[in-house]
Amino acid sequence: MAEVQDTQAAGGPERKQRQLPRGLPVFAVIAVAILAFLAGGTGGSYQGKLAEVQKNDNASYLPGSAESTKVLAESAKFNKIENVPGFMVFHRPSGLTAEDRAAAGRAAQTISRTPGIDTDALTPPQASSDGTTLALFTPLVQKQDGKDVQFDKIAKLEQQIVDDATAGLPEGLEAYPAGQSGLLLAFSDAFAGIDSTLLLAALGVVIIILLFVYRSPVLWVFPTLSAVLALGLSSIVIYFLAKHEVVTLNGQSAGIMPVLVLGAGTDYALLLTARYREELHVYPNRFDAMIKAWRGSAPAIVASAVTVILGLLCLSFSSLESDKSLGPVGAISIACTLILSMSFLPVALALAGRWVFWPRKPKVDQRIDLASHGFWARVASKVDSNRRPAWIGVVLVLGICVIGLGSLNARGLNTAQGFTDTPDAVIGQDLYVTKFGQDASTPAVITTNASSVDAVIAAVSKVRGVDTKPGAVCVQVDYPKLAAAAKSGAARPSDGCAPASLQLQPIDGRTVVNATLADPFDSRAAYATVDRLRDAVHGVAGAEAMVGGASAATLDVQNASVHDRNLIIPIVLVVIFVVLALLLRSIVAPVLLILTVVLSFGAALGISALAFNHLFHFAGADPSFPLFTFVFLVALGIDYNIFLMTRIREESLRHGTRAGISRGLTVTGGVITSAGIVLAATFAVLGVLPIVFLAELGFAVAVGVLMDTILVRSVLVPALSADIGKKIWWPSKLAHAQD
Repeated sequence: MAEVQDTQAAGGPERKQRQLPRGLPVFAVIAVAILAFLAGGTGGSYQGKLAEVQKNDNASYLPGSAESTKVLAESAKFNKIENVPGFMVFHRPSGLTAEDRAAAGRAAQTISRTPGIDTDALTPPQASSDGTTLALFTPLVQKQDGKDVQFDKIAKLEQQIVDDATAGLPEGLEAYPAGQSGLLLAFSDAFAGIDSTLLLAALGVVIIILLFVYRSPVLWVFPTLSAVLALGLSSIVIYFLAKHEVVTLNGQSAGIMPVLVLGAGTDYALLLTARYREELHVYPNRFDAMIKAWRGSAPAIVASAVTVILGLLCLSFSSLESDKSLGPVGAISIACTLILSMSFLPVALALAGRWVFWPRKPKVDQRIDLASHGFWARVASKVDSNRRPAWIGVVLVLGICVIGLGSLNARGLNTAQGFTDTPDAVIGQDLYVTKFGQDASTPAVITTNASSVDAVIAAVSKVRGVDTKPGAVCVQVDYPKLAAAAKSGAARPSDGCAPASLQLQPIDGRTVVNATLADPFDSRAAYATVDRLRDAVHGVAGAEAMVGGASAATLDVQNASVHDRNLIIPIVLVVIFVVLALLLRSIVAPVLLILTVVLSFGAALGISALAFNHLFHFAGADPSFPLFTFVFLVALGIDYNIFLMTRIREESLRHGTRAGISRGLTVTGGVITSAGIVLAATFAVLGVLPIVFLAELGFAVAVGVLMDTILVRSVLVPALSADIGKKIWWPSKLAHAQD
């Protein structure tokens, strides 16, 4: 009798030991597990090949409707070759020597013979007025005859140029890349850590946490292997889809993908494994225990994955191509993770048996294992007995954190501010601007009717922020003609515009005008100049002029980011509400959960803003930062809402709402906390990449997930649910059941 009382105290009514039917569904799961294992193992080699199918040019980021995108498409008609402008900057603070100039000349000769250089656009080395610096123009072919050059090939070519330029330099002579090609190399080097540093760091963090959570030297292997296989499966699927241009992959989405897979995969594994451990206390047959655990956890895991997938696919409404690309890439990654988590992982755990939990192997004692959750049983009791002060206190704490949101500067960063370190390309760019003034290789590009070109040039020349030097506003030079003229001995124009014979000839009545800006192309001053330019040229009657170029492209991206944020966040909230309403068969509960999500999101942004300004000293944040933080924090964080509330509902059906809340929190508290710590740690690992955007995103999501785990899911939601009572299930029958 005492044993029965202990059993009921620990886990409720005794469960019957019975054999569960296996049948076709079980064999289907096993078949999927085998196929997923083989595909995931094969796909591991494709993780390193994703760089081959990445697109990181402006077209892969810009919205298709943006003015700069239209200018890019129209100006391409005038150039058989589109290039990425860049420089090699040679510098000696005390002044260049004859030996230095000779070394730069040899480098120029070597680089001019390098396949992939736009030889038609090459110019002689340019010396600074103080005699300390030489700049060598090194334009790289980005597109030729309508065919794009792969991003990784451009980066490798730029690295080759840097190696050639820095080989055998006289002692004391410094050489740095600069311009857009140099910055492209810097970003390529930064993202190169995805395949090694990021993945290894994330795996290391996950393994350490799982060792602590499971307290087993064996069990951590299974969820880790499942996540690695999911990453392999994701990589092979995304590789072939990107190769055939079904989806677009860029460095940003490639960097986030491993974190998504490892974080979500570990979450699903923790929930399934915890439920499996419970059922091993009931069923002597480990396969029966796994079948029961699979059936019990599948609704929550599938609902969580579907919510994340739908949340990510909401990015398809984005006007930014970079956001659109992340949606399907992330959704595919989560889908692959779900497949491995619900096929390979349960099969592997069931085949392995109870020994994987060693030294804490669960015994068949008819306990639901609540007794092992002593800490969370005490937490549940405290939350229940102090429910109103508890949820009011958490709301006040989160509300105070939201205040910091007012200091968030999400107006954008210039190129140098986008790195957490100082790559050589940033040093070279600063040196070039200091010694030579503004970079004429990144002008504002204006397409206009040829009949109005004089009026457009006159209007542009009067705009504040446009360089006033002779030749700053001209019809674009026809570089092949210029190169041919140079070979014939004709003098290259050094001041003013090129003669009409060396300018682009109109196509379909349209032509291209370049305007050198007075400020760095990636500065806010340059973006303001673009706005003024657009106002000016749009006012030229009959010109049908549009303004593009590097500065205009960045401005259009920032404006689109604000538009996407205001559009997509409400859509994601509606999608999550629908999923929760269908899952919980309630309207009140989803509304409550979404309100807590929004409050938690605001608090995370508030804390992040203070940390960015006063701890990390970042110059600001990208305009897309709030949207990305919301999508990942809410879509992934909703997992814990689902894990908690589905279990509370399950327990409420048997024990009533009040007891169901306490029992649900007791059983899932440890799992949710562990999952939250793993997810926070994996996102925090994004900080190992020297990209400010990823470091900020990782920090904000990590902080938000920890707050969700410790405060929202452990205190706020159960306390508020207990205070509302069974009405939280309205309008389902459970809202009217006897408590």
